[in-house]
Amino acid sequence: MKRTLWKLTVPVVIVLLMSPAVARADVVLDWNTTMLNTIGAQNPFAQARFAAITHTAVFEAVNAITGEYEPYLGNIIAPAGASAEAAAVAAAHGVLKNYFPGSAAILDAARQSSLAAISNGQAKDDGIAVGEAAAAAMIESRANDGSATPQFYAPAPATPGEWQTTLGCPMDGRGILLHWRNVTPFGIQSSDQFRSDPPPALTSNKYRKDYNEVKEVGEINSTARPQDRTDVARYFAVVVPIHLWSQAVSQASVAQGKSLSQNARAFALLTMAISDAFVSTFETKYHYLFWRPYTAIRAGDTDGNSRTEPDVAWTSFITAPCFPGYPSAHATGSNAGRAIAEKIFGSGVQDITLSHPNIPDVTLHYTKFSQITDDIDDARVYGGIHFRFDQEAGARQGRQVGSYIYKNLLRCSKQNADCRNDDDQDQLRTVQQLD
Repeated sequence: MKRTLWKLTVPVVIVLLMSPAVARADVVLDWNTTMLNTIGAQNPFAQARFAAITHTAVFEAVNAITGEYEPYLGNIIAPAGASAEAAAVAAAHGVLKNYFPGSAAILDAARQSSLAAISNGQAKDDGIAVGEAAAAAMIESRANDGSATPQFYAPAPATPGEWQTTLGCPMDGRGILLHWRNVTPFGIQSSDQFRSDPPPALTSNKYRKDYNEVKEVGEINSTARPQDRTDVARYFAVVVPIHLWSQAVSQASVAQGKSLSQNARAFALLTMAISDAFVSTFETKYHYLFWRPYTAIRAGDTDGNSRTEPDVAWTSFITAPCFPGYPSAHATGSNAGRAIAEKIFGSGVQDITLSHPNIPDVTLHYTKFSQITDDIDDARVYGGIHFRFDQEAGARQGRQVGSYIYKNLLRCSKQNADCRNDDDQDQLRTVQQLD
């Protein structure tokens, strides 16, 4: 069994999802915190979409002024000398207030506080106008992106290997978020561009091995699940990719002294990658319709594999969400985030601490981004809601999405001297070839 031991468990109590030091680093990081607190009541996939709209608007506003990267929409014009800080504030505020009018008072107060730190004058006024234009343009671009009208999946009669509703499903017995496979991506070409290969055959040794692993360590009362794996299972049942990678990237940014423009780009790439990874994973999930361990283990005598003994009373430690299991959405989204983080901040030593107010007794410390995704893989297996091959497929799919987003969107402009320090030297070579 795969185990990682990066966790430190101590009691913590926090109000915001970022530490105050990180939140004050610049207005991009500050408004990322405001955004997380605003979108938190949404499901993880809607959160990723709102985050991507917010951060692409912020990027588009800032980049219209700095010109350091290729634009996303390319239709925002900024007067010379406009304030990039004011533009970032106005863009984030405009997007969030549009989608969350119930939070208008809080968002207006945050806007006023952020803008008060910027000197009054034409530059500030021009920056605000640029930010408002970017927000409006991004909102318009996502107006009919397929996210608004829910669709549900009614499973067929029970068949070995096919998904059936589980304990976490609504009483109507249908799978949720069927429509998310049709949401317009931010950067990839289509939701099936990186569709995962099929899951292993029920009669295969791979299936048998992963079946028996989750059966042993993922059961609600398992004595084979160590406390540290119990803690990560609990933690990542609460904390979703947008939140955890926002924390990780914010801390890496502060440590490396990234600029406002660099942060705007980093968060736009990060959130687009996670959102597109979720669209991809739902396309794959509802394409293969593969069962969860809860169903598989209770029906182990029907799968044609003589080495998968059933347990008709088996229940997972964590309640499974109500959609097919293969591949893991947490793995897909988090590995997309990891791909972006490693491209921008490097894959070497980091100093990352994750915490969340909804699970205050667990704090996780990591020294590499890869350790985060290792723990997520364990969390879903030791939580009993995924087979190990679900995690492996999600990791591959997420890395493919993240790499595609990084290589094809928001690339360095020719006048950006900082590209010489970019981790991805192939961007610089591409720019030089255009000279």
